[in-house]
Amino acid sequence: MSEEQIPVLDLRGLKCPLPVLKARKSMQPMKAGEKIWLETTDPLAVIDVPAFCNENGHHLLETVESADQHRFLIERG
Repeated sequence: MSEEQIPVLDLRGLKCPLPVLKARKSMQPMKAGEKIWLETTDPLAVIDVPAFCNENGHHLLETVESADQHRFLIERG
């Protein structure tokens, strides 16, 4: 799957725990190995998203930080 085909879940503006709850719901129908980008502005996401991945057997493949947001590339476990 090319970079352009990976869906992006826009979670910007949401505060903990909403980004993780919405990510969980969006990832439920995904098959193992499928990928999704999460975009968030919640500063706690740098803690919450890796913990979510560890607890649910997903793989955090990449984290991209910019001045006002974080992007996380997750592969469904």
